[in-house]
Amino acid sequence: MRHPLRMVERLRQAVDTHDLDALVECFAPAYRNETPAHPARGFSGRDQVRENWSRIFHGVPDVTAKVLRTAVDGDVVWSEWELRGMRRGGAPYLMRGVILFGVEEDRAGWARFYLEPVDTNSGGVHSAITNLVAERGPS
Repeated sequence: MRHPLRMVERLRQAVDTHDLDALVECFAPAYRNETPAHPARGFSGRDQVRENWSRIFHGVPDVTAKVLRTAVDGDVVWSEWELRGMRRGGAPYLMRGVILFGVEEDRAGWARFYLEPVDTNSGGVHSAITNLVAERGPS
């Protein structure tokens, strides 16, 4: 029996080695990506996966990935990720969040993507809540 965590480990290794072909092979041809916090960013197909990661590998030439935690429910993997590196201009690149993968025949058939840039400069919880409930909405 195949185990869904194998796909996550292959994906992490492909990111760390910058092996674009191996990375794309982690995704089914009809892969569907949903980004619930940013619905317009959703997409279908692994051609878009290739384009996205080609741009990431170019823009963050030393990007690495850590999978911090996982949980498996049938063919769904809940995974917590951290991606880090330095952008070509010298600015740090740090993303953290959760990705849920639906694994079909050792490939991601779909994902719900909650990975976001880490924001270390926006103030504490008080200012965050104030901003969320402001009459005009978050800025």
